[in-house]
Amino acid sequence: MSTTSSPIIEFAKVNKWYGEFHVLRDIDLSVGRGERIVICGPSGSGKSTLIRCINRLEEHQEGRLAVDGVELSDDIKSIEAVRRQVGMVFQQFNLFPHLTVLENLTLAPMWVGKVSKAEAEERAMQQLKRVRIAEQAEKYPLQLSGGQQQRVAIARALCLTPKIMLFDEPTSALDPEMINEVLDVMIELAGQGITMLCVTHEMGFARSVADRVIFMDQGQIVEQNTPTEFFNNPQRDRTKDFLSKILAH
Repeated sequence: MSTTSSPIIEFAKVNKWYGEFHVLRDIDLSVGRGERIVICGPSGSGKSTLIRCINRLEEHQEGRLAVDGVELSDDIKSIEAVRRQVGMVFQQFNLFPHLTVLENLTLAPMWVGKVSKAEAEERAMQQLKRVRIAEQAEKYPLQLSGGQQQRVAIARALCLTPKIMLFDEPTSALDPEMINEVLDVMIELAGQGITMLCVTHEMGFARSVADRVIFMDQGQIVEQNTPTEFFNNPQRDRTKDFLSKILAH
């Protein structure tokens, strides 16, 4: 990872409220190009909100947030510019049930990217191969297992050739035996230089893939470190407490 170039994502004193609830508190975070970050913490700690601010699915009320040099504000053009760079994979797969796998993947490139149908299909098949599911292209989402649907969702995000991939607990809705097939695909992606931020409780994934692990609690970044230091030598009591619970399973 090159540290010389400017960060691809930069939070400076970012705050967000839902009504009275202060969900993000003074977030300062710089993400380098190609860096792979895993964000963990108890539920309600602001992890998902943090990554959803990056593509403006949530808007922050205070502070500065810039993505690939574009500051996120109310300006629609800047939001659209950022969204073209950012792919997102959700906990629930968010596929259109009435469209085939292939149609799910070609929709955005044709509408957003103004790509021809032939080119969109070619790109879609490339990404389906990448997530090892090309043979399912003509099926409908509900004919697939949860693990397969999540791999389709990852392929769909990749069809817009994003510079940044956001994963919001991508395995938490899956049966245990399907988790690894999704994590394997994510591990492969992580080796290909794409900037990744992943909210997850899969600590084995964090150890093997992350450049940095961030622990959040009550809307704040409590601790961040390399995986080795984070797991072997946590500094804060809240981190130790969280890890003792999650690693006991």
